[in-house]
Amino acid sequence: MTTSVPRIRTGDSLPPGDPDALIELVLVDDHAVVREGLRSVLEREPDVRVVGEAARPDEAMRVVAATKPSLVLLDLKLSSAPGLEGLDLCAQLTATYPGLAVLVLTTALEDSLVVTALRHGARGYVVKEVDTSELLRAIRAVHSGENAFDPRSSSAMVRGLTAVTDRDSKALTAREVEVLGLLARGLSNREIGRTLFIAETTAKFHVANIMRKLDVGRRSEAVYVASQLGAF
Repeated sequence: MTTSVPRIRTGDSLPPGDPDALIELVLVDDHAVVREGLRSVLEREPDVRVVGEAARPDEAMRVVAATKPSLVLLDLKLSSAPGLEGLDLCAQLTATYPGLAVLVLTTALEDSLVVTALRHGARGYVVKEVDTSELLRAIRAVHSGENAFDPRSSSAMVRGLTAVTDRDSKALTAREVEVLGLLARGLSNREIGRTLFIAETTAKFHVANIMRKLDVGRRSEAVYVASQLGAF
């Protein structure tokens, strides 16, 4: 497996914010060089502090218990053995620590895998090829309680969700699935309208329908709940 780390781009830092907003995170990846690279990149940020590292699921549970982080940055592939141990670890972490945010950072990208990770409790999914600014955006979004995806993961998630849209009476329309993908990228109604060449009021109508069908009260919950259901 390629042990890549996000590319470093200058100018990614945000101004220091409220000390209460400090993001304390644990890195879980079986490659030490990846963890070292991530730590080097992330600790340049005034609002991010790496409080622990782990290479294996059992080690990750011990480190999280000892450090009490607010976020875990998790690779899904944690050994050379077949399978994705990170999925079970994600479920175990979020079940044990309900307030813990888990952001997947991995090389694995399949249409159904993004949805599966969210079903297991992850709040976001980012591939390792993203640059530093995209990774930091995802970390901050997930830490604030929102969902976060890079463009490739967002597209994969929408395709994965589209594959099961006919299984439920509250199925989203093709347009609503498209809007859901843009919501996952954090776009506003106006930005969704511009992207799809529709009026802002039409975009707002689609968002309202999505929220109604998924029985949620906030935009950020729509992507999460849809992923948890696995079908609309």
